[in-house]
Amino acid sequence: MEVLAVIDLIPGIMDRGPFRDSLKKAIATEETLSLALMDADSFMELNELQGEEAGDRLLLLLGAVLSANAQAYGWQVGRIGGDEFALFLPGVTLERAFLAMEALRAELVQKMNGPFDPIKPTFSIGVVNCPRDAKDVSGLFRQAENALFQAKEAGRNQVALPAKEEMVLRSCYYTTTQLARLKKLAEQAKKKESVLLREALDDLLRKYDVK
Repeated sequence: MEVLAVIDLIPGIMDRGPFRDSLKKAIATEETLSLALMDADSFMELNELQGEEAGDRLLLLLGAVLSANAQAYGWQVGRIGGDEFALFLPGVTLERAFLAMEALRAELVQKMNGPFDPIKPTFSIGVVNCPRDAKDVSGLFRQAENALFQAKEAGRNQVALPAKEEMVLRSCYYTTTQLARLKKLAEQAKKKESVLLREALDDLLRKYDVK
């Protein structure tokens, strides 16, 4: 059976059309939701060096992880084409979606570390929010593509926001003093606050040996 047909059999993975339809319905009913667009950074290299069967195995493993997370957290997942997948998170703010996608990225990298040696696949993810970044399906996808491009431009293997967007961290998570210090650090390091947040989360996961 071809890999495309096998992916269709993974529970919860929708085709592009049904996914967009489901997203449109959610936009009309949810007060807020976040959309993530992702792909594998090394997919073409993997196909070239190890053959299309290796690429197919990566897609199947990716689909299985996305399906498991979707069922656990109430997300919706769609395969947009090739190695590109989209997820929308009903009722989830941009801040929480960013952290959820960073955890997902780390999980994917850990599970892909070994099966495709010497290549170690990584993943880039762009995250946007409705109504913050756009209020319709087409607008959300445009902004998500922008965010994914930012992740690629920043070096890949990370979660990013659209170029115009900066991570605004809610005061219920962080104090005003912490936010001011983070802003100062971002200016000194010439990095986005979202990039610094990703680095901090990576350090936290390593500290507690979370794999």
